[in-house]
Amino acid sequence: MRNAVIAATGLYTPSNTLTNAELVETFNAYVERFNARNAEAIAVGEIAALTPSSEAFIEKASGIKSRYVMDKSGLIDPDVMRPVIAERPNEEISILAEIAVAAARQALETWGKPASEIGAVICAASNMQRAYPAMAIEVQQALGVDGFAFDMNVACSSATFGIKTAADYIATGSAKAVLMVNPEITSGHLNFCDRDSHFIFGDVATAVIVEAEDEATPGQGWDIVGTRLKTVFSNNIRNNFGFLNRAAPEGAEARDKLFVQEGRKVFREVVPMVSEMITDHARDLDLDPTALKRLWLHQANINMNDMIGRKVLGRDPTPQENVIILDEYANTSSAGSIIAFHKANDGFDAGEMGLICSFGAGYSAGTVFVRKR
Repeated sequence: MRNAVIAATGLYTPSNTLTNAELVETFNAYVERFNARNAEAIAVGEIAALTPSSEAFIEKASGIKSRYVMDKSGLIDPDVMRPVIAERPNEEISILAEIAVAAARQALETWGKPASEIGAVICAASNMQRAYPAMAIEVQQALGVDGFAFDMNVACSSATFGIKTAADYIATGSAKAVLMVNPEITSGHLNFCDRDSHFIFGDVATAVIVEAEDEATPGQGWDIVGTRLKTVFSNNIRNNFGFLNRAAPEGAEARDKLFVQEGRKVFREVVPMVSEMITDHARDLDLDPTALKRLWLHQANINMNDMIGRKVLGRDPTPQENVIILDEYANTSSAGSIIAFHKANDGFDAGEMGLICSFGAGYSAGTVFVRKR
């Protein structure tokens, strides 16, 4: 059984920034038009008037200040309220594969080895562009990788599930190096007409190379000390979009065909589940969770991350200990914890420990304890 190492990471960030101010201006213009158009029905109680949003509301509810998006034009147009991304012919690389490849190339450059050394590609993301062929196989072709590739979807936990899967392939000898990518154009499944969620998501792509310890460059990367996964069924985060919608066309445009959640229920149920999972996993590895040097948690909500950080470390964590990037990137689903890890893994001495942790729809959660080599 071969031990696995996180050898390198990569990040692709879109060029378009969408601020809370821009988002609120567009949303409130939509609200004003909706309320004016339905004034009579609102007056007699047939339809509820929509409530405007505000920058203060968004930041207090989430900690998000801005996000990166693949297309901005449709998101600041109250007549559109969705990203505008043209379909591509089958002969061109798809947009999700394209951004995954961009992140992967950065990881490969850091790794310092050719793509031919990769034996498997996993595309782990919350929204796949199509049913088939797998985006992972498209990424594999674009990079010139032999071996095998496949897609997997565990919503916001996809990256940690992907890392564990990669580590398991290393352990069993199925591959000596695995590329795991997380392309997330989450603006595509977001309801920009919903006050409670119109601000949540951003777009990005991340990549992680997991390599066999005996193949890794000495002193480079992070030993994977332990991985653990957990799922518990819940309807509190859901998206019912799928190929069977055409079998019931009357509901194809319903609200549940985009992202919906019961945010307060998610907070109450996920925070204790994840906190307990982290501390239990640490205990089983004979680790002291309060001694972790850094937490790279899923980046969904500042209040969730603060509370999980306090429960795990047993005190108020410093900004250096509990890394937050959601103020700039918003919720990028599976990519969030990897962005945090990619951007803030400096300052470690050999042997010091950190935790990559994701959690989200399913419910699903994953923990990856890592030790600096």
